[in-house]
Amino acid sequence: MMKILKIGEVSNEEIFARSEPKMDVEGIVSGIIADVRENGDQALLSYTEKLDHVKLESLEVSAAEMEEALSKVDLKLLKVMEKSAANIRKFHSRQVRNSLIINDEDGIVVGQKVIPVDRAGIYVPGGTAPLSSTVLMDAIPARIAGCPEVIMMTPPGPDGKVNPAVLAAAHVAGVDRIFKCGGAQAIAALAYGTESVPKVDKIVGPGNAFVAEAKKQVFGKVSIDMIAGPSEILVLADAGTNPAVCAADLLSQAEHDRMASAVLVTDSEEFAKKVQEEIEKQIPKLLRAEIARASIDDNGKIIVADSLLQAIEIANEIAPEHLELCVPNPFDYLDKIRHAGSVFLGYNCPEALGDYLAGPNHTLPTSGTAKFSSPLSVDDFVKKTQYTYYTREALSRVAEDVACFAEAEGLTGHARSARIRTEEMDQ
Repeated sequence: MMKILKIGEVSNEEIFARSEPKMDVEGIVSGIIADVRENGDQALLSYTEKLDHVKLESLEVSAAEMEEALSKVDLKLLKVMEKSAANIRKFHSRQVRNSLIINDEDGIVVGQKVIPVDRAGIYVPGGTAPLSSTVLMDAIPARIAGCPEVIMMTPPGPDGKVNPAVLAAAHVAGVDRIFKCGGAQAIAALAYGTESVPKVDKIVGPGNAFVAEAKKQVFGKVSIDMIAGPSEILVLADAGTNPAVCAADLLSQAEHDRMASAVLVTDSEEFAKKVQEEIEKQIPKLLRAEIARASIDDNGKIIVADSLLQAIEIANEIAPEHLELCVPNPFDYLDKIRHAGSVFLGYNCPEALGDYLAGPNHTLPTSGTAKFSSPLSVDDFVKKTQYTYYTREALSRVAEDVACFAEAEGLTGHARSARIRTEEMDQ
């Protein structure tokens, strides 16, 4: 049963405690990465046979496989994907940054170019719930950024094929190449390249503890979006919220996996008890009831605050991946929310809306990292290059300033490189 914790009656340590993965995967992942670097495709095929229990002839999804998948996907689902993709494009198109140039002083030009990475790699989890929505969320911003090539890695099913809905989403999003490979080995392949899998410049997308650790270990060789932990939701609700609705929203994240975290923060103890009861009623109705049960029992909690303002302070301290603000006038409180991956406002905005259709990205910072990081965006797929131009006359006006600063740091070579040009002009 979801435990109820009342502010002032339990320690802050218990209020803000987060579940931590119990498995130490660092050494295992390090070995996998080394194997892939040394043995390339053969290592990927071997891990796929060992871990996914399927022997592949080829790693790459063929045109025929894509065509077959599209023929199997329900047309209604395909139309929903296209609607979702349109919303994602509309939202992310507003994130595009323009290059800049400043030329307001004689003889001086400075600027910044915004350049997409050459090749983006997206990881899409498989398992019991293949996330076709993640394909749209991760690939479309890369396309909007202007990435010339988008590579996707995702594990195959027992039949050696990728889930048709995942392939359909890749088709809608404009993914260039798809490889049937999951886990830490897929991240290693993207980071270092193999005979079949091209090396990428940026790796994005969620995954299990092995995927997260692999992204951590290859960072520096390639860029990554974030190191994502288990999924989280925090519902901040007043007594006017429907308890059944609140319980359903909490369970929408609890069903992700056993490590997922569902938290309710409210200023009403009576409401807290009603939600607690509703959760017990609704869990048995879920297809993934066993997973939700473990998540709620191990990681779920209801925190009773003295006021809504205190509840907001608690939410900011937790800095959740998803935050539902279930109050009558949510925009009155929005500016007070400082730390959250994505905020869902009002009584009629379930977090699932953000997962699938609304348009803002659902690849979000977890484990409190919303205090210093952001949702996946077009920015993740671009880099910036600065440039500077001075005429000889413009340099002569500031050469002594440059030399002064350089000599203060003991870097006489820097100072000389500025002065020498001025001396040449005086001759």
